[in-house]
Amino acid sequence: MKTLAILVFCSLAVICLTSDASMGSQPAREAPAEEGTFVEKDQASTVVRQKRAAGELSLAQLESLREVCEANFDCENMMDTSGIIAAYTAYYGPIPY
Repeated sequence: MKTLAILVFCSLAVICLTSDASMGSQPAREAPAEEGTFVEKDQASTVVRQKRAAGELSLAQLESLREVCEANFDCENMMDTSGIIAAYTAYYGPIPY
């Protein structure tokens, strides 16, 4: 059993050393992971909003929207007839989460 553990450890060490050697030959500025890492703030917020809007809202999120909408009398009336999501988006814009 000890022999197997030593063999596995040595093979992992060889793999790590050879993979570091192949990556070390590239200059740092040509690393593909660094290109395209950062995007503009407005592009990033659009992507995040679209991703978040795809899922269902939890009960806590709906309650939060309801509390905001209850502060506005017209929004509260629309909430009773059209629903919380329609009323919130009509008076306050897109849902933030």
